Amino acid sequence: MATSKTAKVLIIGGAFAVILFLLAVIGIGLLLTSFNRPTVAQKSVLLLNVSGSLPDYTPDDAVARAVGFAQPQSFTSLLTQLRKAKVDDRIRAVMLDINFPGIGWGRAEELRDAIADFRSSGKKAYAYMEIGTNKEYFIATAADKIFVPPSGDLFVTGLAAEAMFFKGSLDKLGIEAEVIQVGPKYKNAPDQYTKKEMGEGQREVINALLDEYFLRMTEAIAETRKKGVEDVRAIIDGAPYNARQAQELGLIDGALYREQVYDVIKSEIGYGENEGLQTVRASQYRDIPSDSLGLNNGEKVAVIFASGPINVGRSNDGPFGDSTVGSDTVVQAVNDAAADTTVKAIILRVDSPGGSALASDLMWFAIENAKAKKPVVVSMGDVAASGGYYIATNAHKIVAQPTTVTGSIGVFMGKPIVKGMYDWLGITNEYILRGKNAGVFRVTEKWTPEERARMEAQTNGIYFDNFLPKVASGRNITAERANELGQGRVWTGTQAKENGLIDEFGGLERAIQIAKELAQLPADKDVRRVVFPAPRPFIETLFAEEDSAELKAQRALLQSLPEDARRALRFTSMFDRMKRGESMLLMPFELTVK
Repeated sequence: MATSKTAKVLIIGGAFAVILFLLAVIGIGLLLTSFNRPTVAQKSVLLLNVSGSLPDYTPDDAVARAVGFAQPQSFTSLLTQLRKAKVDDRIRAVMLDINFPGIGWGRAEELRDAIADFRSSGKKAYAYMEIGTNKEYFIATAADKIFVPPSGDLFVTGLAAEAMFFKGSLDKLGIEAEVIQVGPKYKNAPDQYTKKEMGEGQREVINALLDEYFLRMTEAIAETRKKGVEDVRAIIDGAPYNARQAQELGLIDGALYREQVYDVIKSEIGYGENEGLQTVRASQYRDIPSDSLGLNNGEKVAVIFASGPINVGRSNDGPFGDSTVGSDTVVQAVNDAAADTTVKAIILRVDSPGGSALASDLMWFAIENAKAKKPVVVSMGDVAASGGYYIATNAHKIVAQPTTVTGSIGVFMGKPIVKGMYDWLGITNEYILRGKNAGVFRVTEKWTPEERARMEAQTNGIYFDNFLPKVASGRNITAERANELGQGRVWTGTQAKENGLIDEFGGLERAIQIAKELAQLPADKDVRRVVFPAPRPFIETLFAEEDSAELKAQRALLQSLPEDARRALRFTSMFDRMKRGESMLLMPFELTVK
């Protein structure tokens, strides 16, 4: 039935009124924000929450905050607040409230470096934890003093790495994973579905990672708490401890409640007995522009974030609640930054276990072209492995932390065989084919010898004709040496530097320093960090097409499942993609170190 003229007018008028209302709300919010920009009192203490998921980067939109839309704190924002506080004469100290941050050991070490840099200004840093486990305590040791409430505990019990295998479950369901691996000893991502226990290569690599992490942790504790390394190891073997025991052992400086910690800070940073402690929260301090403190100005340096599994297409938030690295998004960002004559260098921040071989190669090519125009420096986060290393290998310089997980130069391809499950369910199917290899992706049949030979040739081509030559060229080594370092082997940052796979230790700040050197910019002047692609304005995201109902339902269902179940389904979705013929450059295991 046709809509009447009156109804059309009402619909258009109503939509226009809604838009005007939203614009008015946003305008009022911005006006209030401009009037209510926080004032920072002299001798203030910046309160930083080191907690939550801490994604590497999230856009900070003043409009969104003005109208009350909460924005999660990012890891980059956390580092920025420390940089600002270092040069802000009104800030006398920082208190870090550490509460199970969702970061790995690489970024934990980067945060420790940022705290140490803050302290180099002569200002004090204090750490407060209600419960501290290995990683939380590792971060806290970078502070001048550490406090835990009397009822709190310190679980510095040593490190445990977990590997989970699903073959037993698949056997019961009648599902078999058929895979081809280049570097079968180390490129063992499919082992979760083809084995019931660790293989020799996986056990070797995880032991090497634990050795590195444990060494870094014990040395950090020994150095900052003035103890011998062997004494620290003995203390770890006797853990856990309550707060008072931890204080007696010299692991913390006081078993105090938060308000009592404030009293300690007051006395140490020059407050009078009757003065109230002036504090400013990070959510408020974020509104203080960096350029008002002499930071983030000067020549432009582009920063491009590649965080999450690698896919073909646009970057987005996947159904599992994690962000993905889309080749279309990153390629466009790299091309735009390379073409912008005001941008003097490009920083690619990689925090990815890898993914699609095709997507990785498309991004590699964009970086190769950009490198001919201006310096390109890679900063690695917690992990930059397999496809994550592929896109990094041709940068002018690669920077990583000693505890960054990298390497994993290898490839695999496969498909699930579900005939047993079909038989169990009473499902029958039949194929009619044209072409000798038309049935190569049948999920009810294993590859014939001829089909497997063709798929092995495809997989070997990606590894020997693409991945290895690009590593060899980017790192200035022979293909034979690249293959020795490859085979899917995962390396720590320390091992990677020894083997020439990275250039220097450090985080994003060190990468920016190197970019300035390569671009011949003054070392004593800051640069303006410009994120590519530019974040979409809040008003645009407000009216953008929403996620499909199907994707929303998927997210809701998956987020209700236990983490171990989500992990299994995440890898199941990978096999679903491989049914289309995608080869995978993916880290050989999902590392969980507690």
